[in-house]
Amino acid sequence: MRIDKFLWCVRYFKTRSIASNAVKKGHVKVNGNAVKPSREVYPMDKILVRKNQIDYQLTVLDLPDSRVGAKLVDIYRKDTTPKDAFEHSELLQYAKKHYRKKGLGRPTKKDRRDLDDFMDEPE
Repeated sequence: MRIDKFLWCVRYFKTRSIASNAVKKGHVKVNGNAVKPSREVYPMDKILVRKNQIDYQLTVLDLPDSRVGAKLVDIYRKDTTPKDAFEHSELLQYAKKHYRKKGLGRPTKKDRRDLDDFMDEPE
């Protein structure tokens, strides 16, 4: 089975064309090598998929005939992604939220003046 079709069948990508584009861009590696979308995968191949700044690590257990339901995905792949990969993405989200609330945009003149007043205060 083609790598792009396999990733679509086990629900890592919503459409097969998105899966194909991800493989073309080099976000998918099979056994440590960057591959083309037409690369065949076989049971026991190790796949590395970079998606949403997380490196998912998979082992192919079996090949599905067509796209499978979410409950049946574990029959065809084993997810060996380390837990710290998910913790790193959570830290990135917290850092973005802490810096500035979403939708507030650039600092206003009032924000700048407040900062200037704060920096000019005698200690």
